[in-house]
Amino acid sequence: MTQVDKPTEKATASDIANMRHMLSLLRAQLQSGQLDSLFLLRQIEKTNALLEKVEADYKLARQRERFDSLYEVSRVLGSSLDLQVVLDQVMDAIIRLTGAERGFLMLRDDHGEVSVKAARNFDQQTLTSGQFKYSRSVVNNVLDTGESVLTTNAAEDPRFSANASIVNQMLRSIVAVPLRVRGRVIGVIYADTRTSVQFMDASVLQMLEAFAVQAAIAIDNAQMFSSTDQKLAARVEELQQLRRIDLLLNETLDATKAIHITLDSACRQVNAEVGHLAMMQDGKFPAVYHHGLSADETQPIYLEKVFPQVAEVVETRKAAIINQGKHGLLIVPIEREQRVIGVIVLRRDGTFTPDEQETVERIAARAANAIENARLYSAVQQADRAKSEFVGVVAHDLKVPMTSILGYADLALMDDKIPEPQATYINRVRDTVRRMENLVGDLADISRIESGHFLMEESTVSVERIVQAARESTMTQMKARKHHYVEQIAQELPAMRVDYYRLLQVLTNLLSNAYKYTPDGGTITLRVERDPLKSNRIQFSVADTGIGLSAEALQKLGTKFWRADDEFTRSQQGSGLGFAITRSLVEQMGSQIQIQSAVGRGSSFTFSIAMDKGNEK
Repeated sequence: MTQVDKPTEKATASDIANMRHMLSLLRAQLQSGQLDSLFLLRQIEKTNALLEKVEADYKLARQRERFDSLYEVSRVLGSSLDLQVVLDQVMDAIIRLTGAERGFLMLRDDHGEVSVKAARNFDQQTLTSGQFKYSRSVVNNVLDTGESVLTTNAAEDPRFSANASIVNQMLRSIVAVPLRVRGRVIGVIYADTRTSVQFMDASVLQMLEAFAVQAAIAIDNAQMFSSTDQKLAARVEELQQLRRIDLLLNETLDATKAIHITLDSACRQVNAEVGHLAMMQDGKFPAVYHHGLSADETQPIYLEKVFPQVAEVVETRKAAIINQGKHGLLIVPIEREQRVIGVIVLRRDGTFTPDEQETVERIAARAANAIENARLYSAVQQADRAKSEFVGVVAHDLKVPMTSILGYADLALMDDKIPEPQATYINRVRDTVRRMENLVGDLADISRIESGHFLMEESTVSVERIVQAARESTMTQMKARKHHYVEQIAQELPAMRVDYYRLLQVLTNLLSNAYKYTPDGGTITLRVERDPLKSNRIQFSVADTGIGLSAEALQKLGTKFWRADDEFTRSQQGSGLGFAITRSLVEQMGSQIQIQSAVGRGSSFTFSIAMDKGNEK
């Protein structure tokens, strides 16, 4: 910055005192009527010299004051990254540095349009839009040339005297400085006054140019921060929306609902007015859902026929934006394991952007797994239904002949004259058929449980009755294996509300497993008492001193058709379905089977049954 030339001498106190003395002499001469003209001329010259010294001192003091102000505002400038705060700081600094009546800060946007971002007066009050009256000719000159403008008498300046805004607003002094960042002009600092010209000189212009460099950097930093902050907020909003979509997709295993969620969400995110979603079938893409079309509107059946670009998108597995004038088309593939399984087509008035394409691609990526999983789940359900139907048919078709075989076997054994070898064979046939009956019954139970057709018929059941029935159904086998059977039944237990036959089935299965997987001569214990944790339930526990289960075996226990690999387990009859059925029955009764087991030390299985509400105490 060019400095103002300093005078060789400064006005001293002696100079001022001498000037006062001379003025007194002149006054005395005037009063006496004896004015010496030569003396007067000499005093005028001395006065002029003194005024030059005073003016130089004033300019120097003013310059120092401005430098101090420039340092102060530069220190404050940039303390905030809020764009509007920075703009107001710049505007207040302009008024402070120049003493102008008004100041404006204009910024140019990406389209070249200029708008006032801050406007203040001498009292640092914000001007309203109705007060935005400034010389646009001056501003445009600065924007076009990138050079500063200074005029101390705009009405007589040949550059601007013909400008209507100068004349109408009676503008006198104007200074305008470009805001330049990275080689381009981003805006203009503008200040003017109607009355005074003293604040406008070359030093003011130089100072504003120095200030404009720092102001432009501060504004640019604030703009970049604001842009980054806005992009971050938009990204956070997008992530929140994607998370919401994830939750909706994860909540359903219905393929149709997943497809609806996907297309509706995609349309909402990018403001698409119409959308179509197609799933691939035999190499074609029939639309399965439409967004934004009423039932009576024409709806495309095969998307590749209505939108030829679909074929290219499927082949390249890359989304495409087709903007035709004011109308936009966005096509996004739905991929799973590098294979296109569907296509999303979105339409709207207005073009699509790459950012919107990425948004829909993210939605499609999330939807691919959900839709495919839902379709697989549907296929599994269909297979389960087919299996259930098959098991039901087999169980029904086998039941009649097995009943007949058992009847004939029993009749044959009633003949006392039948030879012993033949009786042995007939007993084997009868035992085999009974095992088949049990297996078919287990298969039928599993099928009904999995299909949701397993119903409970609850009634009031006493503990004594169910314990007696369980004992009678297993005592023969326990005695055959020389087991010691123990019952520990608490006194005065209330009745329960449960399906009698299903509870008997549970106890029989647990007792059966206990005596089968306990070496001969073991102890089987049935304990019944109030549930210590839930006073409105009765707790049943079946314990044995058998072979026990390892931690690995406990993890697999209940898996259909699974049996342990040890020789003792394999020597016992069983299908691997009993415990799976038992656990499912207990769960339908509102409980869980708690298992405690250790290899070689036995096992215990505990569950609870709800009391009859009329007997709760």
